[in-house]
Amino acid sequence: MTEERLLVEVDGATLEVWRHGEATAPTLVFLHEGLGCAALWKETPAELCRALGVGAVVPSRAGYGGSSPVAAAARPLRYLWDEGVTALPALLARLGLDDVVLIGHSDGASIALAYAAGAPPGVRLRGLVVMAPHTFVEDVALHSIRAAREAYLAGPLRARLARYHGDNVDGAFWGWNGMWLDPAFRVAELDAALPRVTAPVLAIQGRRDEYGTLRQLDVLAERCAGPFERLVLEDCGHSPHRDQPALTHAAIARFVAALVP
Repeated sequence: MTEERLLVEVDGATLEVWRHGEATAPTLVFLHEGLGCAALWKETPAELCRALGVGAVVPSRAGYGGSSPVAAAARPLRYLWDEGVTALPALLARLGLDDVVLIGHSDGASIALAYAAGAPPGVRLRGLVVMAPHTFVEDVALHSIRAAREAYLAGPLRARLARYHGDNVDGAFWGWNGMWLDPAFRVAELDAALPRVTAPVLAIQGRRDEYGTLRQLDVLAERCAGPFERLVLEDCGHSPHRDQPALTHAAIARFVAALVP
């Protein structure tokens, strides 16, 4: 299977984008978590491309992985919303993608929902998979984010993340950590926009998710306007594709296959 790393200029930023598989429609678009990047998806994109016979693009957002840097202080509190309604549509247009399935994890899941609520014209959004999504801030998330801050300051977490983010590591971490711990951060735009999400949604969450409760899925089920299904995985934390890869990949493959005639 083909695999290619691109550097793509989008709105003044240089984004690292990995392509997997053939240029067939629909294209799977993977959106990483708050401390993630393209490389941290590991084998998930390639395995789903092989299972479904489709192509995938896996970008690192600005300030992450091999993309151009962003200062932590420059990230606005509307960051997740802006990524979904501005940055992601610009990237898809730059890549010439007009038939997609979004697969987002954590912050990437929230970005996927924001994109779906905006429904950009000219793009066929067949559906979205949201793993460990955030549509509102919970105390359990703040507790874990504070613990991550201590682990980063102590050193081990920073060293682990630096293997993937390189010189972006401090901006990536503090931009995420500072945003979530800011009392003014609420993801309010996303919660209000959920009734505009009409594409089919598969929501996946681990029962032991350390960053959110199953209430996140309840809110999506109540407020999203399109077809909705959920999968709750036992013995699984915040990263279903890493904690329970076989079950997660099988569920995504089945969901996506049902979207393609």
